[in-house]
This record gives sequence, C-alpha cells and structure tokens, in this order.
Amino acid sequence: MLYSTDFKQLKVFKKGKVRDVYDLDDKLLIVATDRISCFDVILPTPIPDKGKILTKISLFWFSFLEDMVENHIISTNTEDLPQAAGDADLEGRFMITKKCEVIPFECVVRGYISGSGWKEYKTNRSVCGIELPQGLGESQELGQPIFTPATKAESGHDENVSFDKMENAIGKELANKIKDISIAIYEKTVLFAREKGIIIADTKFEFGLCDGKLVLVDEVLTPDSSRFWPASEYEPGRPQISFDKQYVRDYLESLDWNKSPPAPELPKEIVAKTKEKYQQVLKI
Repeated sequence: MLYSTDFKQLKVFKKGKVRDVYDLDDKLLIVATDRISCFDVILPTPIPDKGKILTKISLFWFSFLEDMVENHIISTNTEDLPQAAGDADLEGRFMITKKCEVIPFECVVRGYISGSGWKEYKTNRSVCGIELPQGLGESQELGQPIFTPATKAESGHDENVSFDKMENAIGKELANKIKDISIAIYEKTVLFAREKGIIIADTKFEFGLCDGKLVLVDEVLTPDSSRFWPASEYEPGRPQISFDKQYVRDYLESLDWNKSPPAPELPKEIVAKTKEKYQQVLKI
C-alpha cells in the first residue's frame, strides 16, 4: 500500500490528489498512489492497490486509443526508473512520460445525465450552457454525447464552465479540436465497453501540447475519472449501481461532513468494497 512518496533526490513537479509527479528534466515520473479523493478532497484512508489498478486500466486505454490520438507514455519499465526512486516498490504503479504543456481544462464528455450534470440540469435545464430537453430523468441517456468542460483546480472544487469560456482561454481552433477528439474517443470506448456489459455514463480527459501536437495525458477511463454502470442493472430515473468511486461518495454523503478538509476516515468495510469495485472494472 502506498499513500505517498518522498524521493528527496528528485525534484517534485507536483503532488496531486492521487498522483505524485517528479521532474526528470525533459520527462516526468508519475506515480499513482493509493490515495482517493472525493468532492476534490483527499481522504486520509487509502484503498490498497488502487494506484496499480488505475495504472493498468489507463495503459490499456492508452493502447486502445493510440490510432486516434498520441499519448504521453515513454516507459513503464522498472529498469528505466531513476536511481533515486529505484528502491521504492513502484512496479505497476508508475509511468515515465513526455513533459507536455497541459491544457488547463478537464475535458468532460457526458452520454447520460448524472452527477453534477444532473444537479445543474434540475436547476437550469442545461449543463455548461448546453440547453437540454425538458423532462429528462436522472441517469437518462442523452440523444448524443455532450462536451462539458470544467476548470482544473489544484485545491478546492473543479467548476463546470461553458465551452465559450474554454474557447476564449485557449483559442477557438484548439478548443474545437479538443472537443471533437474527446467526443470521438468517448464514442469509440462506449461501444467497446457496452460489449463488455458496461455503460460509460461520462468521463473526463486531459490533454497537453508536446512539440505542437495534441497529446492525451494523465489517466484515461479509470474509476476515478469516469462513471461505469453495469448495463444489466441500468434503469433510468434513479441513481445507478456503480463500479467507480461513487460508492465512497454515497457513503460520505450520509455523514455530517461539509466536504471540506479534513475528510473523515473510511471504515474497513467501505475500503474493502471500494477495492472490490475497482478490481471489477479491471477484470472486465
């Protein structure tokens, strides 16, 4: 189990909610820890082997999508680790990647109305400025996927924003290119997952620019970045059984917690059930 790393001879690039990232000059070392965050708050209780599961899932999707979009992977071989990190048990939970200029937006694609999108729809009948039909129920499938960007928060909560705001920040051409590839990736992966009995309700991608090319970075279609529902139990009009960390969110929602640090510890049974849900996605 790995909650955090501390490689004193390596320069810290950033410590994220789940990943510890080190600067290797022209490359990055990204380590997926067993931390879990909910409502953009890091919980004090790790989920054993979560980082290894997330890494394995991401590597599968990076390979699956490489004919559509370049990714940032250079190596996942332990012999390529810097000597300063060589004694740590990082096998299966790290990536050495290209150093890209990261686009400062979460690139969210929704095929179903759920989560923050459902909350916004109930208030405004829209999501991120996209007007939707009246009368949609919770978890209902949309006629076509929608692109709903969000700002990336280093601390605090990410915020859903309009596509116009993204265009104004990074330029119309790049924003539309990201929107188009995000929807195309979602559509391809949804078909694959459905054959495995899984609905991908929504997901978020992150992109960067490397030598002028658009590159898929961070993680891809993991339980931390997506909503996975078993297709056999899908029923619109209610919350869904989920293979992602919604299980932890639901537990936390039942507590008298204001969703600000410090977060409460997770009971053993919640930890065990959450690990089981992450493993289910990997097996599928």
